Amino acid sequence: MKVSKTNAARLLDKEKISYELIPYEVDESDLSAVHVAANLGEDVNQVFKTLVLQGDKTGYFVCVIPGDKEVNLKLAAKVSGNKNCELIPMKELLATTGYIRGACSPIGMKKHFPTFIHQTCSDYPYIYVSAGQRGLQIKIEPKELIRLVKAEVCILFEE
Repeated sequence: MKVSKTNAARLLDKEKISYELIPYEVDESDLSAVHVAANLGEDVNQVFKTLVLQGDKTGYFVCVIPGDKEVNLKLAAKVSGNKNCELIPMKELLATTGYIRGACSPIGMKKHFPTFIHQTCSDYPYIYVSAGQRGLQIKIEPKELIRLVKAEVCILFEE
């Protein structure tokens, strides 16, 4: 199967960061990271989803968390310097990031937003994040992703 490069992959190439593009079968009725992990045959804790939130003080920011977890809005607000925050409405996702639901990558958004990644990413030699299109994941070392997107490693949900 021919895999075409995404903007996220081109950015990784430009920065000379090692990664793999991993295709998977898309199910339009289930775009969850849990489904992606099952499709890849990987631990769902290594397949991270990218969430875009809006804080009351700082505006947009990004949280990257394991696929089967829910972001704790109080913790996300605190780490991002907000009193409160919420997920942005789905209809704003494309205009804000350049990505659609089920294909939002923390790499290569329209502009750089403060990015926070859950600390369990460091438990693994590699994690998966969306490559920016449905049906394609990027397999990458967490430290490389953190460096590239200037992410802050923190706690984003109660374990």
